[in-house]
Amino acid sequence: MKKVGYMAALLSAALIFASCDLSNAVKGGAIGTGAGAAIGAGIGKVAGNTGVGAIIGATVGGTAGALIGHKMDKQKKELENQLPDAKVEAVNDGEAIRVTFDSGILFKTGKYDLNEASRNSLKKFATSLQNNPDTNIQIIGYTDNTGSDRVNNPLSVNRAKSVYDFLLGQGVSNKRMEYLGKGSSDPIASNDTAEGRKLNRRVEVYILASSKMIEEAKAGTLK
Repeated sequence: MKKVGYMAALLSAALIFASCDLSNAVKGGAIGTGAGAAIGAGIGKVAGNTGVGAIIGATVGGTAGALIGHKMDKQKKELENQLPDAKVEAVNDGEAIRVTFDSGILFKTGKYDLNEASRNSLKKFATSLQNNPDTNIQIIGYTDNTGSDRVNNPLSVNRAKSVYDFLLGQGVSNKRMEYLGKGSSDPIASNDTAEGRKLNRRVEVYILASSKMIEEAKAGTLK
């Protein structure tokens, strides 16, 4: 079966910085100078209501962190241009990119088969992933709170798997991807309104620095 689950040990709370005005490169440098050294395996995550955290190296210094941040900045801008119907944002102080596809783009209510519009968006997304091969991808499916967990939990997994399978068919390696579903947990809007439920029926894709990217950043060779 496909890989399912999280890679990771918890990052120190010291990784969270208050500033929202710094570029990813600057924030990456700040992250790398201290708390990154606390992560034994070179990979970590910050848990929160977004469902997943960021990856960062165990011994990343300030310069290496800045290089990783700069790389993420470039891909974020590329995705913003290519995916006008998706929400693209830096998360965890620039350590990762989150791309959110809502149900209006991807799925009909209660369904997990991809529509034509979403296939076109995911083709562009796959191209960006292939152009930036040194990242890991986590795909997380969600539902609104309509119905029971018995229905919503497998539905959220199937939605994430649909995206996973499509990206796999576009040439994105399964070695860098994983998928999971979280049902109706972690809503981003109120389930009391139709608009809120629509926002909660979504797929989030996290783009995270791979160990290879981290090692190249530490060596000063990351471009």
